[in-house]
Amino acid sequence: MRLSIGAALLGITLGASGLASAQSETKSRPLAMVESVQMSASVERGRATLPLAPGMELKSGDRVNTGAKSRLVVKLVDGSTIKLGEQGSIIFDRMGMRDGKTFEAAIFAAEGAFRLAVDKFGKYLAERELSVAVNAVNVGVHGADLWGKSTSDSQIVCLIQGNIEVTPPGEKPFTMDQPLSFYTLEGTVSRPVATVLPNRLTEWAMETEAEPGHGVTSRTGKWKVTVASAKKSSEAFDIYNELRKAGYAAELVPAKVGDSRVYSVRIPNFESDKDAKFAVETLKGQAGLAKYDYKVGM
Repeated sequence: MRLSIGAALLGITLGASGLASAQSETKSRPLAMVESVQMSASVERGRATLPLAPGMELKSGDRVNTGAKSRLVVKLVDGSTIKLGEQGSIIFDRMGMRDGKTFEAAIFAAEGAFRLAVDKFGKYLAERELSVAVNAVNVGVHGADLWGKSTSDSQIVCLIQGNIEVTPPGEKPFTMDQPLSFYTLEGTVSRPVATVLPNRLTEWAMETEAEPGHGVTSRTGKWKVTVASAKKSSEAFDIYNELRKAGYAAELVPAKVGDSRVYSVRIPNFESDKDAKFAVETLKGQAGLAKYDYKVGM
């Protein structure tokens, strides 16, 4: 009996220690972090607009935007993932921790297609409260994988799995718990919930999935594009600023070559050489950026 009680007490102690460790780790982790970017995407923070790069922390109040043919993947602290398609815009209207253990987030999907996949077995948190507004349609997320899209004339909410509570403007909320069901608000008219056909779901899903070889950068990407190198820091800084104003997450790297110092301007973290080469062709096609001697390497 003593052995059983001791084992039980040990289990409780380890469990409590694990929870405390998880809560401590949560406090030290960013609430939202950029996992990957298919060039290019930016964040509006206050009066500043900054290019997004893998590993960048996102904060409450941030508005992220994607460009043409762009994709963005953001990881939330609870393990959930947000994917944003091209010409999209999402606002992290409210995001924070309550009592150090409950992750709260209110996400406003203003434009474009997105996907939210909630991790039901979150490693870092025991609780979460997530809500999404697809323009005028509010969605309470209890534990679901959902796809949505907001355009000037309609909003779509598609449940891939799990369950959500949908509240159209001026209407009572209703629950969606049937996989592959979707709701559409066309203008001010609510359409009945229907079942999405497999080929249509595939088309929708592709709108938010990264396209390998099309300029994808990620936290694990090892390829880089060196745009230019200069002996003067001021010259390199001008190129750096030019790229960042154009929406590319450039970095400035000083190095010693012999007795001289050289300043390289580069864009890092490409998933493959194809992604890097695609980015080079894209950059060369833009006014003012074709003049540089681009080099691809690891």
